[in-house]
Amino acid sequence: MDYAATLHWLYAQLPIYQRVGAAALNPNLDRITALAAHLGSPHLKFKSIHIAGTNGKGSSSHMLASVLQEAGYNVGLYTSPHLKDFKERVRINGTPITEKFVVDFVAENKYFFEAKSFSFFEMTVALAFQYFASKQVDVAVIEVGLGGRLDATNIIMPEGCLITNISLDHQQFLGHTRPEIAREKAGIIKSNIPVVVAEHDAETFPVFKEVASQKNALMRVASMYDYSTDLLGDYQKQNINGVVSLLHVLPQFSVSESHIINGLQRVVKNTGLRGRWEIIGHQPKIIADVAHNPAGLQAVFAQLKKEQFDNLHIVFGVVSDKKVSEITTFLPKKAHYYLCTANVPRAMNTSELAVEFKKNDFSFSTHNSVQHALEVAKTAASKNDLIFVSGSLFVVAEILP
Repeated sequence: MDYAATLHWLYAQLPIYQRVGAAALNPNLDRITALAAHLGSPHLKFKSIHIAGTNGKGSSSHMLASVLQEAGYNVGLYTSPHLKDFKERVRINGTPITEKFVVDFVAENKYFFEAKSFSFFEMTVALAFQYFASKQVDVAVIEVGLGGRLDATNIIMPEGCLITNISLDHQQFLGHTRPEIAREKAGIIKSNIPVVVAEHDAETFPVFKEVASQKNALMRVASMYDYSTDLLGDYQKQNINGVVSLLHVLPQFSVSESHIINGLQRVVKNTGLRGRWEIIGHQPKIIADVAHNPAGLQAVFAQLKKEQFDNLHIVFGVVSDKKVSEITTFLPKKAHYYLCTANVPRAMNTSELAVEFKKNDFSFSTHNSVQHALEVAKTAASKNDLIFVSGSLFVVAEILP
């Protein structure tokens, strides 16, 4: 199989959670443990750092990788899902995994994969671990896919852990309250391994404190720092605090002040991160952000209030498991919404989305594709207007150049 056929095979084996939702989940570490053993336990052949949380874990992972790169380390980075290309998920010093490695990895293990019916995510995590081990990275920054306790990445023995924040998201899998979700995220805390919690929250902090105490793990709440980053948006400040605080409890990595400053200022250049308050057009200004749950969307819409524009146009779509009634409570009323459905099975149908927008008296139009919605918005907007694209990672992925 060539690269395209290999990806087609991977996608076809079992439903992918990010595309179709709950049907893809198999929350059990037994299978990823067996898969890792089959590969010779590659996850134990490199140092790692584990990052979980509801929002900010992607940005934090890329910030941390960038700083470590500036310090001269050979840095692996595993994140999910991808925006444009599968290879984005697995990088070393910002360079994506090669197509050849993906093809060879699947070809060499295809019989075992099929015999054991591994999930897409399990195979992808194993691919990343095998790649990092084969390239002898100094350290790999590993982002949790969903939750933490039962996530396939949770077989690593990291040098340290970071938990960014806890908000209501994926309640059907992680719990219906923030403390319940916090307990799932706290599942990445390991015995005698330091953990940094990016925010002190009255509801969730006791959960982290309890789990850390049980595991005899040094726990720190992130301190406040005055660093800046090339990732736009005030909401990145909390991510900066978490990343820098984590570095300060990991003396095994030699990181100087200049490494931190330069690493935070070169995140996009060093790692290739996209879709976080990304400006993709001017006159009219077009901004895209992958925020997709209530807490994340509230943060980006708060940031939007600081922009200067005449009229606001919002290209918007969500996935089917989102409660639109909760989201519409904080969406700006003085805007026209171009409702659309991303080209994935899990996307919410535009007509269903329109019902909530009509109920709440929003100005909106419906469109048969994300690209069409954006083109109509660009035609309607004047040069001093602003077009904002958000609601779903899949919506943003379709408009990024």
